Amino acid sequence: MGRQRQSGDRSMTVAKPQTDSKRQVLLYPGEDGYFIAEVPSLLGCISQGKTREEALRNIEEAIELYIEVLSDRGEIN
Repeated sequence: MGRQRQSGDRSMTVAKPQTDSKRQVLLYPGEDGYFIAEVPSLLGCISQGKTREEALRNIEEAIELYIEVLSDRGEIN
């Protein structure tokens, strides 16, 4: 899986090996001390973690599940 840091480590591109698409992931500190990760191209696809690494692992899982739901609904191939 490839990750590219951009804009002072505040956004990243995450590529999943089973898909050809890359999505921008915004990573920023939340008010509660957790890190927030969100995918602007997937409305409502947001996760968090105690560390940057945990937030990125969590958003990777959220992306997979989000795309799985879209696929189950027949909204994507």
